[in-house]
Amino acid sequence: MYSEEVIEEVRSKNDIVDVISGYVSLKKKGSSYFGLCPFHNEKSPSFSVSRQKQMYYCFGCGAGGNVITFIMEYENFSFVEALKFLAERAGVELPEQEYSREARERADTRAVLLEINKAAAQYYYVQLKNSQGAQALTYLKNRGLSDDTIKAFGLGYSNKYSNLLYQYLKSKGYQTDMIAKAGLISVDERHGASDKFWNRVMFPIMDVNSRVIGFGGRVMGEGQPKYLNSPETVIFDKGRNLYGLNRARTSKKSYFLLCEGYMDVISLHQAGFTNAVASLGTALTQGHASLIKRYVQEVYLTYDSDGAGTRAALRAVPILKDVGITAKVIRMDPYKDPDEFIKNLGAEAFEERIGKARNGFMFGLEVLEREYDMQSPEGKTDFMREAARRLTEFDEEIERNNYIEAVAAAYHVGVGDLRQLVGKIAVQSGLARPARRPKSTDERLRKKEDGMTKSQKILLTWLIEDEVLFRQIEQYISPEDFTEGLYREVARLVYEQYEAGAVNPAKIMNHFTEEEEHREAASLFNTKIRELTTAKEQEKALKETIIRVKNHSIEEATKNLEPTDMKGLQRLMNAKRELQDIQKLHISIN
Repeated sequence: MYSEEVIEEVRSKNDIVDVISGYVSLKKKGSSYFGLCPFHNEKSPSFSVSRQKQMYYCFGCGAGGNVITFIMEYENFSFVEALKFLAERAGVELPEQEYSREARERADTRAVLLEINKAAAQYYYVQLKNSQGAQALTYLKNRGLSDDTIKAFGLGYSNKYSNLLYQYLKSKGYQTDMIAKAGLISVDERHGASDKFWNRVMFPIMDVNSRVIGFGGRVMGEGQPKYLNSPETVIFDKGRNLYGLNRARTSKKSYFLLCEGYMDVISLHQAGFTNAVASLGTALTQGHASLIKRYVQEVYLTYDSDGAGTRAALRAVPILKDVGITAKVIRMDPYKDPDEFIKNLGAEAFEERIGKARNGFMFGLEVLEREYDMQSPEGKTDFMREAARRLTEFDEEIERNNYIEAVAAAYHVGVGDLRQLVGKIAVQSGLARPARRPKSTDERLRKKEDGMTKSQKILLTWLIEDEVLFRQIEQYISPEDFTEGLYREVARLVYEQYEAGAVNPAKIMNHFTEEEEHREAASLFNTKIRELTTAKEQEKALKETIIRVKNHSIEEATKNLEPTDMKGLQRLMNAKRELQDIQKLHISIN
């Protein structure tokens, strides 16, 4: 791991407002800057960036940290990768890393796996252009791909012989266990190592920063499975990556074209639709949707026109909606997929289909129609009941009313009649008035714990706001009074900084290297303190918080006290006397 001094030099030379402004449109409001959070869907800005604290925090979703955290979250980097990115930006030369053994092993593993995948991709590309790759190259040419496209996507070929890649990587000095960790070979005690991919057209899978993290392979001939993907590894997480995202993220379009297969993405890019992406051999997940949300607000689904493709589109629409992405569906009829469509009708016709894309909700109703006899009164009534039930799922009244009007117009029913039916079904299904359940003892306990957590967060937020306040609080509260492990560590660092004469919350973040730790630590300095208009109200609230935190600390210490610990008992008795003194305390807020 790099030294604290090096980390702080990199952080301090990258002003957080300047860095985040490159990703998010920020407007100054008071002493902070605000914008729409890039990590969740919101219509009014709750994403705050403080130049003074050199930290950001979203009051909507809780994302927060310093400039290193932001790059980790936004670019999907590890701590070290984010540090290197920012060091390069600021012109800071990083020294050789001084890792702990575990950290060095983790970082080394990631770096070696990326090297191995890059070497494998280069090997596959060369094989495609050799005589043994002739069949695969002919296949790609017959699919209409140009040499430039093949090169741009790094397409390749894995030979028919089952261990040639393994032998090649061994000759480059890579160890068998690391090649196996990259998911490129299978190791059998009896037969040794054999390549995972053979006799396949190879599609390198890249992360958003164009680093090869895995592969997809399409078999030549009749072998099974037709498509084979790399297993998940330290660097390859199917739920956090999308095929083609490294290229689509730089597209000037305001939406993504979401496809089912690699060839669809490649064909669309070749035809000029450079905003096409696909999930990696899995159905669309919440993780994919959140990843897409970082780049666009709208998605056009270009799934296959068969039954499976239609079902996939219907599953994807609500997943995208949940993160605030508007979904539309492009129909490929009479062709199966975007690849076939473009080959037969061309890019201009596909652009026309984009213009005619169906709203995701309305598309769902069109598919639903097939299950009912719309020519009979009973069939249409049953259909309208199901449509009304789906309309109850819109939380916002304005959005629900807009869809009621659209559905009424599309199916020739009265707007008032449909609105009445929606209301009736909402009441019948309990959506209009959620049932109240008695709180269990566990829930009450959790609520109490959550309240104490909030009190400790509030106190930490207050501690860094004002040294005068800190000097009053430190007489009664020590870092040990913070019962949560992370909170106690942060409090200890805050107290140390005050003693050193320089409070710097962003520097404290350097002590944490995991993304979740960054998020949690950032929240400790940005807790929402309810609006208190007068100094007297603020003083009263702060005093109550101090008493609550101290009292909880004493309770926890009492529970863990050994019956024979007389010194500990004496300390607790003194602490209880101090608590009585705090009751008489006057906190002064200027």
